[in-house]
Amino acid sequence: MGLYGQRVGCLSLVCEDEKQAVAVKSQLQQIARPMYSNPPVHGALVVSTVIGNPDLKQLWLKEVKGMAGRIIGMRSSLRENIEKLGSPLSWEHITNQIGMFCYSGMTPEQVDCLTNEYHIYMTRNGRISMAGVTTGNVEYLAKAINEVTKTA
Repeated sequence: MGLYGQRVGCLSLVCEDEKQAVAVKSQLQQIARPMYSNPPVHGALVVSTVIGNPDLKQLWLKEVKGMAGRIIGMRSSLRENIEKLGSPLSWEHITNQIGMFCYSGMTPEQVDCLTNEYHIYMTRNGRISMAGVTTGNVEYLAKAINEVTKTA
């Protein structure tokens, strides 16, 4: 269960060496200390309420399944729309991947072109948030992706 804005989860860092790790740890401990003294309970209470109530749990499971199905459908639609445009590239990876994010395989330069010419925004490694792809914008997205990847 993802709970955004409820201070639940974990932070992991990789440091270059032990000296840097010690410095980073001391700073994180200063930030985290007040949180440990007064840990938030909101997230735990939300989960407990939903999971502990059979009706709410069933509703939540239905909604999660609905959202997962919508994202799968948008993956298929995006791939189909790109392929319909005659792209010579393989777009199987769009439907082979799972989850809210799709690694498109586009280069940082292609992503920059999407941003600058089509006002489509994603991380520079080509990661698309599939939650933002809708029936209303999937054709536009496909056309833009097709255009910027033609010279690949």
